[in-house]
Amino acid sequence: MHVQEWLETVPAVAVYALVGVVIGLESLGIPLPGEIILVSSALLASQHGDIDPVILGACATTGAIVGDSIGYAIGRKGGRPLLAWLGGKFPGHFSEGHIATAERSFEKWGMWAVFFGRFVALLRIFAGPLAGVLRMPYWKFLIANVFGGILWAGGTTAVIYYVGIVAESWLKRFSWLGLVAAVLVGVTSMLVLKRKARKAAAQRPAAEPEPVPVAD
Repeated sequence: MHVQEWLETVPAVAVYALVGVVIGLESLGIPLPGEIILVSSALLASQHGDIDPVILGACATTGAIVGDSIGYAIGRKGGRPLLAWLGGKFPGHFSEGHIATAERSFEKWGMWAVFFGRFVALLRIFAGPLAGVLRMPYWKFLIANVFGGILWAGGTTAVIYYVGIVAESWLKRFSWLGLVAAVLVGVTSMLVLKRKARKAAAQRPAAEPEPVPVAD
């Protein structure tokens, strides 16, 4: 079942909780589809009045900030052995190559890697734990974590919500034009194919008569 179709079957409170928990666990370091859940929920909010986009964005932001903070604490306590253990459990996400890429980003950008990491799937999983492993000062991490979480979770919710409203309104207003356009495209395609078929048949050389066998 598609994510959005499944979300339509659960109450609004469950959607808020699901978004907060999934994004929190993803930010903590567990590879889950947090962005997919958030986008699907925001789109659902634009189509159903039961889901409040403000509450949805607040839950997503809270999950992102709290999850990243817990990930930071775990990474600071677990250190390098934690990354090795995660690599064994989730080799597709915590491979040595991915960890090396994330480390280079942190070395180059520092706290900005935490901030902009929200918008990159790989860094979104790594940001909290890796910042703790590398012992980034907590005040720097917290600033980047809070502002990054607000901008990513709140901003994504707002953008998808308003895009969904505009798209739904546009489709309702111009649905008949879409139907007419589809019919015209279909008829035109059929006429073009028929014309090409007739042209190909006219250009095909006449078949030579089969030779008559000669009597012995």
